[in-house]
Amino acid sequence: MSPSAADADTAPTTSADAPAGPALDPLRWKTLLVVGIVSLMVVLDSTVMNIALPSIQADLGLSDADRQWVVTAYTLAFGGLLLLGGRIGDYGGRKRALIIGLAGFAIASALGGFAESALVLILARAATGAFAALLAPVTISLIAVSFADDRERTRAFATYSAIAAGGGAIGLVLGGVLTQLASWHWCLLINLAFAVPAILLAVPFVRESKASGEARYDVPGAILGTAGVVAMVFGLGEAGTHGWGSSSALAPLALGVILLIFFVIAEHRAIAPLLPFRVVRDRNRAGAFLGSLLTGASLFATFLFISYYLQAVKGYPPLEAGLLGLPFSAGVVVSTWIAQRLLAPVGPRLLTTAGFGLAVLGTLGLARIGVTSQYATDMLPSLLVMSLGMGLIFVPTTVVAVAGVDPGDLGVASALVNMTQQIGGSLGVALLNTVATATTAAFVVTAGGSISDPAALVAGLTAAFGWSAAILLLGGSIWFLLVRIGPRPGSNGAAVAEAAP
Repeated sequence: MSPSAADADTAPTTSADAPAGPALDPLRWKTLLVVGIVSLMVVLDSTVMNIALPSIQADLGLSDADRQWVVTAYTLAFGGLLLLGGRIGDYGGRKRALIIGLAGFAIASALGGFAESALVLILARAATGAFAALLAPVTISLIAVSFADDRERTRAFATYSAIAAGGGAIGLVLGGVLTQLASWHWCLLINLAFAVPAILLAVPFVRESKASGEARYDVPGAILGTAGVVAMVFGLGEAGTHGWGSSSALAPLALGVILLIFFVIAEHRAIAPLLPFRVVRDRNRAGAFLGSLLTGASLFATFLFISYYLQAVKGYPPLEAGLLGLPFSAGVVVSTWIAQRLLAPVGPRLLTTAGFGLAVLGTLGLARIGVTSQYATDMLPSLLVMSLGMGLIFVPTTVVAVAGVDPGDLGVASALVNMTQQIGGSLGVALLNTVATATTAAFVVTAGGSISDPAALVAGLTAAFGWSAAILLLGGSIWFLLVRIGPRPGSNGAAVAEAAP
């Protein structure tokens, strides 16, 4: 839970036998307040749209194959530009980047809120994601530079994760309320109620900070990396419509692979690379980034399909569907608090491996639901198990990803945490949406009926849940094999674990 400013300012920062630690920033907890509002807005924007998407699809006439673009336009721009956003924050000033990102996010959200066509909405979502790419790495970097004490930094990161989980809960309910009682348009316009106060608070409460050295921005790297991921996601989407062997799917997939290969070559040759490979060569950070990528691939798609199951199969209105998602977010809040307490004495390696195990079990439970399944007995237990696992993943992943990184690379390391999750989400939604639509179509061919029949929809959704569980299993295996950070000897749980010899 978030500590009060008074408690934080009087808390001891060093042990009795240790030398005095670095000076503490008196604005650090006020900075965390601003960071919390920004993080709440960004994560709320995602879950609000998940609840609203069935209504958007019906209103704008989107097909099942194309509905993903309302989500992936945002996550692609977000994930693809995060590294550039992190560099801009590092060298241009983190406070300045925060304020510019908030203003742009608000304007793009307003454009999407007034959209009357699918094209305008998708373009606005892409613009919103681009400004989110400036905000997200700055928020993590601000925590890292504002909290000099290890114990307080861990508490701040845990608070950050809990706020993100709380934002998911608020987004589910708010999306249901706005969609059912007003219109899905308000699911985007509501962002202004967060962005404007955050700007006003950032001016007095956030201290400017930036990395030393000459600012260089790797624009070619950003273009190659973003274009490669866009091509991959487009190819995965086309596979759902035309089949995996079609040229419309294989051509963009091949192009995406080629562009990403050129991205890696360009980064090796760049004077100021967008992705310094020294950041990802550390095996612990590599495990954190890969774990984040695969968690995002599973989680984004799972949330989307849960919303469709509750509304399209079970017939719940948007508000009730949002309320039924609250236990998941509550479970994540609880488990992030547990993760904060256990991180040092247990160590990130075992703690997060256990988290992946719980998440796999919960997702497999969702793969067993049917048309007649009941929420309380067949769905809720799986959601709770999955949510407890996710909290044990989020906090250690973030802490390990930025631990020991050079101060000049904080923005990059921070951006990679969000980038991997967002790109994973883009690829996961595209891949699993393709699995769902293809399985539904195959069910109709075999059993008859139409693709809108509940049994056909459930066949596709449960297949996607099964693949989602497999992705999490892969993520947990990679984490366990790569991460070598164990428990900290004699720790009371207040500080981050240290690497085992």
